[in-house]
Amino acid sequence: MTKLPRIGRGEFTRALVIENPDPTLDAHLRELGITPVRPAVTPNEDELVRILENDPFDLIFKRSRVEITPRVLDAAPNLFGVMLCCIGDDSVDKVACAERGVLVTNDPISNGRSVVELFVGELICLSRRVFEATRETDSHTFDKSQARRFEVQGKTLGVFGLGNIGKQVAQVAQQLGMRIVFHDNRDVAREVGETMGWQYVPTLEALFELSDIVTCHVSAYDHAGRSNEGVLQYEHFAAMRARGDDSPRIFINLARGNIYAAADLVRAVDEGHVSQAMVDVYPDEPKDKSSNWLNPYAAHPRIYGTPHIGAATLEAQPRIAAHVGRTTRMLSRCGTLRNCVFGGREEVGLDPTDTVRHYLTVVHSTCRGTKKAVDDAIFNAGASNIVSAHRDFDRYGIAYEVVGIDQLLSDDQLDAFVAHARDLTRRGDAIRAIRQI
Repeated sequence: MTKLPRIGRGEFTRALVIENPDPTLDAHLRELGITPVRPAVTPNEDELVRILENDPFDLIFKRSRVEITPRVLDAAPNLFGVMLCCIGDDSVDKVACAERGVLVTNDPISNGRSVVELFVGELICLSRRVFEATRETDSHTFDKSQARRFEVQGKTLGVFGLGNIGKQVAQVAQQLGMRIVFHDNRDVAREVGETMGWQYVPTLEALFELSDIVTCHVSAYDHAGRSNEGVLQYEHFAAMRARGDDSPRIFINLARGNIYAAADLVRAVDEGHVSQAMVDVYPDEPKDKSSNWLNPYAAHPRIYGTPHIGAATLEAQPRIAAHVGRTTRMLSRCGTLRNCVFGGREEVGLDPTDTVRHYLTVVHSTCRGTKKAVDDAIFNAGASNIVSAHRDFDRYGIAYEVVGIDQLLSDDQLDAFVAHARDLTRRGDAIRAIRQI
């Protein structure tokens, strides 16, 4: 493991940009004094390790494919953050990042509109059997039959996951004249949904039984840190059969490919419980275009797929670049952390003021004594704690702290701070990362 703590001074100056985030990101970084470096080809793990060993990058910017592993992190002793230009954080070993004091952020909002519009297109196309009709017409079959073709007005949409995108999907569907039911295990989401006039259902079984169309908008983990892998079972899909033949019985997944077994969905469609399905995500997705990937639904005539293009629009990607650029500016210039995947979307940081000359940021263990060590270090250095912000990320056993101070600590004072924290906590990794700005 990389020697702890990681210690940095000043604003960030160098960033590795991989997986082709929108080119406008580079301009946002240059405005911050950060030099972006983009390899010509998306690197695999060996190539990424070699790049990081030969260049002291402060930050990595990436999308959802290249994995950030312990080996990658240990090759980058100067790394302070992995900035995800997407929502999903599955490609990052978050435990390894927390252990090494590397922060991880994402963008949970900028692609919402694009995903919602893709959902609407799929909703209409499946309800009217457009994909099937296109194939038939290409085969010189001219079938104008109304059989199994439905309007969506008056139908019930079941939304699994009422987060940012789930709420937007529900709002748009409501404008199309649909009735909304939803399932989400967060109390706040339930309150929001019920305030909007939507019906909360307590179980996934009930969601499928009550819905003509079910759409999924959950993340890899729920709010309590429990994995959503396999959260849907065959029995859930089979429950849609209760809607009868007067229902389109459609399933749409724009969330995560591993929230159910592919075989369960195939079986449910084969047996007629689900009439049609559309997926944009898969249990295993290729790392690059050259990967030997097999679509588990390819042989099924009523399960349609797209290649994870929910956020792939000319509008969403520049929005993501701008959002991530703002997140980077706040982290680089005053240590303010937002959209950290270790916890919720709360912001941890300080508003710049004339009274704060410098910022001390610390990633440390949550064990007893580390917070005291930070306060003692500032006091022993003869500095003043003008204002501070603190957040524990209990699931990962780390905390993030930002302190506005009137003078920087010397190298000797930082060494004394780290040693004091180790003595108080009896842990060698009590302090994971320190930056002074």
